[in-house]
Amino acid sequence: MLKSITRRPRIIALAAALAGSAALAGCMTATPYQPATASSRSGYTDEQIEGNRFRVSFSGNSLTARETVERYLLYRAAELTVQRGFDHFVLVTRDTETRTDTYRTPGAFGGGFYGGGPWGYWSPSWRFYRGPRWGWRSYDPFWDDPFWSSRDWDYRTVRQYEAMAEIVTGRGPKPGDNLRAFDAREVLDRLGPSIKMPESR
Repeated sequence: MLKSITRRPRIIALAAALAGSAALAGCMTATPYQPATASSRSGYTDEQIEGNRFRVSFSGNSLTARETVERYLLYRAAELTVQRGFDHFVLVTRDTETRTDTYRTPGAFGGGFYGGGPWGYWSPSWRFYRGPRWGWRSYDPFWDDPFWSSRDWDYRTVRQYEAMAEIVTGRGPKPGDNLRAFDAREVLDRLGPSIKMPESR
């Protein structure tokens, strides 16, 4: 009877973790082609610098591939060009930044998840206290402290990409001798089928 009672919190905790993971997987999708908002910076932004010069960017979430982010940036540059009454644009500058974060969470079957040891459900992040004898210890995600080597921990690396460009727009045919020049309407026609818009609600 005692063994059954002891196992019950573990079963409940595991079920909650699996349910949470399933719900998160169902909600998370790659960033569609949409403007960024105050509540979510994922999407495109643009800023007019001069009469025909603009700064454009597209930021994706952790499920959005770098290729997709860069394609959406180019599509937004073409779309903005046409919206402002121009025909072509030139990429003056272009760059893609990568943000990498590593997260550590207790594993589903590890002692840390169920609160094994005197620390209960406490999960260390970067520093932890081992008592008067050892004091404070530091944690490195790549060279873990031996104290935690027997625990079960899950490591997850998340990458997010943001593509940025400064463009100069113009009217008439694009300059034929400039490899950074694009016909805006041709870009829209060619990339349009691969652009995923937000789902209507």
